[in-house]
Amino acid sequence: MPMKAAATAASSIRGGTVLCSHHFVLCNHRNFLSLNRVSSTAGPNSRTHPSIFSNQEPFFAKSNNSIRFKFISRAADSTQPSSAATADKSVVSDEEFSLAKVSFGVIGLGVGVTLLSYGFGAYFNILPGSEWSALMLTYGFPLAIIGMALKYAELKPVPCLTYLDAQMLREKCATTILKQVRNDVIRYRYGDEQHLDEALKRIFQYGQGGGIPRRSAPILRMIREEVTDDGKYCLVLVFEAKALQLADFEQRQVKFASFFGPGITAEVGKGEKDLYEVKLISNTTL
Repeated sequence: MPMKAAATAASSIRGGTVLCSHHFVLCNHRNFLSLNRVSSTAGPNSRTHPSIFSNQEPFFAKSNNSIRFKFISRAADSTQPSSAATADKSVVSDEEFSLAKVSFGVIGLGVGVTLLSYGFGAYFNILPGSEWSALMLTYGFPLAIIGMALKYAELKPVPCLTYLDAQMLREKCATTILKQVRNDVIRYRYGDEQHLDEALKRIFQYGQGGGIPRRSAPILRMIREEVTDDGKYCLVLVFEAKALQLADFEQRQVKFASFFGPGITAEVGKGEKDLYEVKLISNTTL
């Protein structure tokens, strides 16, 4: 009965290795019960079955009946990233609609040119609506001029790369200034030479003693929202500066923290080629 129970238990186990031994005294012989796995060359209808091997060597004088099972499971591959660890690092697409993300230069130019074109066509009786041609020409011409002016002075928004974990921390951990900086650089601006122009002018002191020439000013290429290793919200400003070195940013690290503060810590680093990163880390934690 013990051997039959062991064989029945072993046949119901999948995905592991079972080692079973049954010791008992029978005519001063030792008998072993082993469960043999079907070999790879066996047919599809082959099944695992117990077999008894007999050894003629003397055994212990005292009976010892025991059944021992040993399960060996394959460990999980720790090199494969879990879904929980990678879910928060997914990139969030910016689908939020805002008028600040719309180019007024394109709108003004498009509407003005359309009114001018239709007004001239109606005036020469090529298109219907000749009674409205004067009105369309009157409003179409200034709208086209304003649209061209806005288009000329237009500063396009910079790309923003946002990770999911950073987006969840933004509302509670990002400071008011960090939120304002993000909103200012991801929308169209008019009349500015570049994004964060006033901030860079004070930090790098264009044309002043100890400063840099205006032509060597760094240009903001993109921003990135991420979470630091210790769980803090971080807004990364990525600048392109072909005429500057990492030391030029390092010696102004305190000025970056002071200008975009309070409540933040600034860190600078070197990126690819002529790119430099300024990390504005919020000191607010959950």
